[in-house]
Amino acid sequence: MTGQPFRRQTGGRIDRTRPVPFRFDGRAFEGFAGDTLASALLANGVRLVARSFKYHRPRGIVSAGAEEPNGLVTIGDGAWREPNVRATQVEIHDGLDAVSQNRWPSLGFDTGGLADRLSPLLPAGFYNKTFMWPAGAWPFYERMIRRMAGLGQAATLADPDLGPGYEQRHVWCDVLVVGGGAAGLMATLAAARSGARVMVCDEQAEVGGGLLAYGAGDGTRIGGRSPGAWRDDVLAELDRQPDVTVLPRTTAAAWHHGNYLVLAERVSDHLPPAARGDGVPRQRLWLVRTRQVILASGAHERPLIFADNDRPGVMLADAARTYANRYGVLAGRRAIVATGNDSAYRAALDLQAAGVAVAAIFDMRPAGSEPGGLARQVTAAGIVVRHGTAVVGSHGRKSLKAVRVRQLDSAGQPSGAEEVWPADLLAVSGGWTPVVHLWSQGRGTLRHDETIGAPVPARMAQAGRAVGAAAGTFDLGAALAEAAMAGHRAAAAAGFDGTALAPPAVENDSAGPAPVGPALFVPAIARAGGEEGRKAFVDLQNDVTDKDLKLALREGYRATEHVKRYTTTGMGTDQGKTANVNALAIIAEQSGVPLSDLPPTTFRPPYTPVTFGTLAGSRVGPLFDAERTTPLHVCHVAAGAHFEPVGQWQRAWFYPEPGEDMAAAVQREALATRRAAGLLDATTLGKIDIQGPDAVELLNRVYTNGWSTLAVGRARYGLMLGEDGMVMDDGVTTRLGEHHFHMTTTTGGAARVLAWLEEWLQTEWPALRVHVASVTEQWAVMSLSGPKARAILEPLTEGVDFAAFRHMSLSEGRVAGVPARLFRVSFTGEASYEINVPASWGRHVWQALMEAGAPHGLTAYGTEAMHLLRAEKGYIIVGQETDGTVTPLDLGLERLVNLNKPDFIGRRSLFRADMQREDRKQLVGLQTLDPDLVLEEGVHLVAEATVPEPPVAMLGHVTSSYRSPSLGRSIALGLVKGGRARLGQTIHAALADGTHPVQITTPVFVDPDGERLRG
Repeated sequence: MTGQPFRRQTGGRIDRTRPVPFRFDGRAFEGFAGDTLASALLANGVRLVARSFKYHRPRGIVSAGAEEPNGLVTIGDGAWREPNVRATQVEIHDGLDAVSQNRWPSLGFDTGGLADRLSPLLPAGFYNKTFMWPAGAWPFYERMIRRMAGLGQAATLADPDLGPGYEQRHVWCDVLVVGGGAAGLMATLAAARSGARVMVCDEQAEVGGGLLAYGAGDGTRIGGRSPGAWRDDVLAELDRQPDVTVLPRTTAAAWHHGNYLVLAERVSDHLPPAARGDGVPRQRLWLVRTRQVILASGAHERPLIFADNDRPGVMLADAARTYANRYGVLAGRRAIVATGNDSAYRAALDLQAAGVAVAAIFDMRPAGSEPGGLARQVTAAGIVVRHGTAVVGSHGRKSLKAVRVRQLDSAGQPSGAEEVWPADLLAVSGGWTPVVHLWSQGRGTLRHDETIGAPVPARMAQAGRAVGAAAGTFDLGAALAEAAMAGHRAAAAAGFDGTALAPPAVENDSAGPAPVGPALFVPAIARAGGEEGRKAFVDLQNDVTDKDLKLALREGYRATEHVKRYTTTGMGTDQGKTANVNALAIIAEQSGVPLSDLPPTTFRPPYTPVTFGTLAGSRVGPLFDAERTTPLHVCHVAAGAHFEPVGQWQRAWFYPEPGEDMAAAVQREALATRRAAGLLDATTLGKIDIQGPDAVELLNRVYTNGWSTLAVGRARYGLMLGEDGMVMDDGVTTRLGEHHFHMTTTTGGAARVLAWLEEWLQTEWPALRVHVASVTEQWAVMSLSGPKARAILEPLTEGVDFAAFRHMSLSEGRVAGVPARLFRVSFTGEASYEINVPASWGRHVWQALMEAGAPHGLTAYGTEAMHLLRAEKGYIIVGQETDGTVTPLDLGLERLVNLNKPDFIGRRSLFRADMQREDRKQLVGLQTLDPDLVLEEGVHLVAEATVPEPPVAMLGHVTSSYRSPSLGRSIALGLVKGGRARLGQTIHAALADGTHPVQITTPVFVDPDGERLRG
């Protein structure tokens, strides 16, 4: 395999019969099916893959999974360009084109590397101190900083896969297992055998986690089988279970309240575009609600901190082992292993067995702490083991050439003479950190485990438990037993009483890490022997050194969150996966605070990045905001209606006849309603069903007027206020029974009002025995108005006594043979009937009404005519006559405010001095002296005909303005300072062509005594 000089001749889980060509930085390479970009590059001898964020230092692959801090690349081109993708998670495919980032003009020669030489001028926080003057130069500074530091560049073209290429699914399960390693599979199997519906997700291409990294000659046995064979048997059994879903390539991105988890699945990103089938998305977002969560997310290995610990060729020990065993790739020819725990011994043995010459293991622990059987195997393999010895530096530029080591004294400080050992691979292990980000997001607490020197899960506020390495249990046998019990208990808690599953016996496993103390994190060794000018990196992705952390402490920062922000440790896409515990250890050592007393920084979802396309799903373009139509929509389309969006609803705006424009159609519709009858689709009105013994009390608290005296079958208009006393919504509520009410709200306010009621019931008034539910979609509503409305409706109706049917009352019967609720409620000022029928019968009843009304001149009218008709009557529209600064008193609706009630929302605010001012803006009617002049809505109203130079004192503004066909002239409503005291006065509207005189009137222009609506 001359094209892949670092590929083993045998071994690994790759398919050597399927070579895969790909490109990196314009060069052609070849790997095999099953390779990641990282493993394929390493197989081809590519060590330099990136430049660092701040100093543009050469960087190579460090890990084999999602914790990779260095190997960020951009894949694709043009509209398909995706930056900041981890090379360790990119599966190669034919046509894959990846490029390195944050370098110019090339990866090998990057002029940005000058920043490394200027690093004494660029300490942590330098941009907050240096670029302060002159202030006008900041735009230049910002461009310079952004050009010098950063990661990849996002595509500037629209994602061609947006919409159909991203899918979302809402699912439910009894048990969700996060992580498909040994513990995750064991927990899944135990829960599945109990009969529970189980989902298990794992972010790798193959489920199995660490089981995939065992070498072919490893003596470990699980239930008498090799780790790989045991994994295969478990997956085969899970595949036979009808209620088990296994999701590879799926990252658990967030754990929210109520066991609501977000999973991001890479469905076909590993395939070339031409190989993706029709209807197969690129990525899928799973929105999962589950009864129980089992966290089996494993652990991240920690690097060691020493001078120049970032050279290409410095790699986590378990990652080097994974590349050798899983991918058949040698990460180097001659290796040094530096460690402070037992797991690196297993890595050394596997590397040696794979063909890597392991020169030595440098174990920082004193002699006698070696891992027994593994130590004997290492010695038998001819590997030198040096205890109490640490790596203190490295040589090389674009790849590792040698490492420098020194003996440590009893205090853990370098004391012996320096030795130089040639090597092109340095496999390091500073211990293991459980992956607890989801646990923290799920409102779980953490405790510091002195044994492993890292935080582990403690208490969980939700129904969840952690197992295996995620819980700090690294012994394979103990982890399997723990997982089996967790799966059984989770299923039992979900209601399934199966038999507890006995875990399989584990033989000859010693790969788990032994105790590792916090002292191993202290990078004092990095400053020994004239190393003061060298950099020892704590956070590789953000170029944060131990010096940066110490500077933050000297600057007075003590809280871990403050140190994080000052230095950028643990920020960005990495979130400190491999860096956070080392950073905490330095802070603890420098500040004299026990490591156990330092809380880790906040883990923010998503812990591993998720693309915006996945989060958006199909909600783009026309689907960005759901478009809702009423059951009568087809009737409006057939009638030639034009539509307007009201919230998410598409409402019939007007119905033009041939040759009519909008203005003519609205005038005709409104006049026909006044003279004969009009029919409006009012389905979109918010409808909330309220039931319970305390329903009246709820209404008394949320409305300004009283509701205790409302009789069954009667309706009442009410206003809702915010806590600030301003009008929030209005509507008519009808009493259907002693403890049963039907509330209507504005179309745009329906969801807001329902959420408002729920918020108060759940947080402030939980003792109220009442339930609220939206029934907006359950009813189709038609408002029949006009002097001939009764004549049209009565012949179609059964069970209703129209002679006794009064305004603001309810009657139930049948309309056109359909069960219906009829409300005598008017928003036009005419006798009106709101006909509520089951939504599926809406179209039938609409057509029956139109046919019955044709001889009477019945006309369908839209929302614009409705607005005109209500303005003629002086009725308000919340959001048009109100703007968040208007009270019921401002609207002249003080009769609706019952101050004798003990309390209602907003009551106390009405007594504020500002609310009592006589010069507050008040609702009035407006008539231009020129009857043909229709004012623009929003026009300012001023006192003088000649407007002086700005600023101009404004009296108010126009809220609604129309031409009234009933009056043959223009009318308007407006809010004017002290308006009711100005009735009959003339003020002026400031239009673009100058001011125009306007007379203030009462806001009711038609039928001020209300005779028509009661007729």
